[in-house]
Amino acid sequence: MTTATITSKGQITIPADVRHALAVDAGDRVEFVQIEPGQFLFVAANRSVTELKGMFGKPAKPVSIEEMNRAIAERGAAAR
Repeated sequence: MTTATITSKGQITIPADVRHALAVDAGDRVEFVQIEPGQFLFVAANRSVTELKGMFGKPAKPVSIEEMNRAIAERGAAAR
């Protein structure tokens, strides 16, 4: 297990092996995602959103804005 020490300013140095595994470098962004109380997932946020294009394929049927708004309203009403 790789560990790091928190400085008095709340900063940490990400160990080299972790930086290499995540393919991050100086200036890249990372995210801390809470997966449960007291546990966080450390994720590299250095990918462009444009890389997601085509990842999920085309929808089975097109959905109109009106249909989206209706579904949102229905879910919102059901949550009350």
